[in-house]
Amino acid sequence: REILQLLRQINAVQPQWKCIGWLDDGLEKGEVIAGLPVLGGVAELNDWKEELAVAMAIAWPSTKAKVISLIHNEKVVYPVLIHPDVTFEQEEVKLGEGTIVTQGCRFTVDIQVGRFVLLNLATILTHDVIIEDFCSIMPSVNVSGAVRIGRATYIGTGTQIIQLLTIGDNTIIGAGSVVTKDIPANCTAVGVPAKIIKQTGL
Repeated sequence: REILQLLRQINAVQPQWKCIGWLDDGLEKGEVIAGLPVLGGVAELNDWKEELAVAMAIAWPSTKAKVISLIHNEKVVYPVLIHPDVTFEQEEVKLGEGTIVTQGCRFTVDIQVGRFVLLNLATILTHDVIIEDFCSIMPSVNVSGAVRIGRATYIGTGTQIIQLLTIGDNTIIGAGSVVTKDIPANCTAVGVPAKIIKQTGL
């Protein structure tokens, strides 16, 4: 519903999108949510006959990546969606397909954001940050210069990440954490400063 709100905010400034419904295997086809019907799930999407723009409104990185892997329809496209109040120099910020940039986000220079990344409310990315595919960055996260965030990583609300660090793939950083050193792949880290509390062993 928040992404639907984003689309409506984009349209209020410059009409671009006609929102026709939801696609979700966990909901009953025909159910109405926020005024729009559930059109089906992945099967219906793979059978879609006309070009269709899809916003991947899934926050959990591994689920997002799995759903994308199941979609094989060449008619499906994934636009980059940017809230109208977000301004930046296009040559300085590269955004991969399907990335969603919500209200209040701010960027500086030489930033690379991968495919299907969610940058939630008031995210700040500074110079030379790299965020790889399928990451989800929750509201009010500050990422300092030259940080690299690995694939399918989840950064919780209000996290602060100091400069020159690497966070590995498939990692979770708990809300309110302060990351002051590198965090490896496949773990959960929380606290001030952030410490590993769980290693998944993947």
